[in-house]
Amino acid sequence: MAGGEKSMKALREVWKRAENSLCADCGKPDPDWASSTLGVFICLSCSGIHRNIPSISKVKSLKMDHWDDAQVQFLAKHGNAVTKATYEAHIPIYYYQPTYNDCQVLREQWIRAKYERKEFTEPGKQLPYTDGVKEGILWKRGRDNGQFLPRKFLLSEREGCLKYFTKQDAKEPKINVKIDVINATFQPEKIGNPNGLQITYLKDNKTRNIFVYHKSGKEVVDWFNAIRSVQFHYLKVAFPIASDNEIKSRLTRNFLKEGYMEKTGPKQKEAFKKRWFTLDHRRLMYFKDPLDAFAKGEVFVGSRENGYSVQKGLPSGTQGNFSWPYGLTIVTPDREYLFTCETETDQLDWITAFTSVINQAMTPQEYAIEAYFKFKS
Repeated sequence: MAGGEKSMKALREVWKRAENSLCADCGKPDPDWASSTLGVFICLSCSGIHRNIPSISKVKSLKMDHWDDAQVQFLAKHGNAVTKATYEAHIPIYYYQPTYNDCQVLREQWIRAKYERKEFTEPGKQLPYTDGVKEGILWKRGRDNGQFLPRKFLLSEREGCLKYFTKQDAKEPKINVKIDVINATFQPEKIGNPNGLQITYLKDNKTRNIFVYHKSGKEVVDWFNAIRSVQFHYLKVAFPIASDNEIKSRLTRNFLKEGYMEKTGPKQKEAFKKRWFTLDHRRLMYFKDPLDAFAKGEVFVGSRENGYSVQKGLPSGTQGNFSWPYGLTIVTPDREYLFTCETETDQLDWITAFTSVINQAMTPQEYAIEAYFKFKS
């Protein structure tokens, strides 16, 4: 067997190991790139990020590039399991480890944190999101004028809150929000900035949106993980018998689905109006504009055993005028909510998202939220 063929055979054997069947950085199946300097198998998307840090990582295609014997031996000696044991040895429980479904800034900063900054190689390392307090400037979108202006934000574990100030020297914050009602999720497309972060919180049991970004990807991801860190430690005190993994599951969450649908009013005779919808677990919120601070309305989506369901299509005889042909109906114990989607794909995706929520049993806290929605209506 020629030397080149022998190297390729050895490369394929290492590549086929179970530990190397998923991208080392985002978990995408069947990675077909690798780093010849780190020894990890990665997907095409993550290889592009590695290519931006050439002093740390040299990447090559496993299918198209030539691998010499020394490089193949290096891969065989390392691989994803060994390399992860070094670079992911001490990840804080609350640190968000992105997947291939997450946005570019999260994945890039995760890769840089591991290999470039080596944030997780030593126990107890002091990091920008671990000391229980973070203060700095974020560019915040104005609620009324839509302009992004610099605002001072302060996150405090001791006080259990997030504040922001309209002026650098302001004594009193514009808002002071308890950490346990906050969510944060990256929204680069919606905000129109690759580092766009949406912070939501409950105010009088209504969801309030704040849209921010920072010019530095590292800084905005540090803010995101600092929020998760403060939430984690707050909930550890509030729920002392809960496991770390249970508490981790209560930290920041991505929305189940977002997008445009048309809706009609409670009499079901009004014209359908186009609205932006956000499904945040059991809260279905709708907005005139995706970047509105407050929803025009919210619908509680309960469980099947409590009389909630989703049905394809609209009830026969629906009178309201609508322009999109793919309808769906949310049935609740009190009324039916009618929506239309522009495409069949949107319709089926929304039905799948609603079904996933409706099939889950409600928690005691969710029964309390349901009671509030019923009282409000």
